[in-house]
Amino acid sequence: MENSNQLVIKSCLDAWNTHTSRTDKLINELSDEQLQNEVAPGRNTGVYLLGHLTAVHDNLFPLLGIGEKLYGELYDTFVKSPDKSGLAIPSLHDLRNYWHEVNEKLSEQLNAFTFDEWLQKHAALLQRQRQRTRVATTGFFSIGN
Repeated sequence: MENSNQLVIKSCLDAWNTHTSRTDKLINELSDEQLQNEVAPGRNTGVYLLGHLTAVHDNLFPLLGIGEKLYGELYDTFVKSPDKSGLAIPSLHDLRNYWHEVNEKLSEQLNAFTFDEWLQKHAALLQRQRQRTRVATTGFFSIGN
């Protein structure tokens, strides 16, 4: 049973690494001008989406009990508030750097988890006394999509 569980966790990590790598590649390929445009008329800009993804990934550190947010100030701007809210946002150069730093450190931590650590409850649910594992929290519950 443990081997099949380890295989699921390996598949989840592979998926995480693949998707982060693909997003990284896209962010690196898009120009600043392209990221400043809306992804579709009346929708969010690429800058906002980059900030949102960075803030959400950064929020995984305290959620999974592996450290504090690196850029906690991004959460209010890119998660709690809509695009074009008028709030000050970091430069696109800084946002790109934040994205890379957050994901480099996060991937390092995720890839270092032992099998037993993956099955521990995460911090937010511990507070609410629910049972959910780190594997489910990081979105690895839908293998094969």
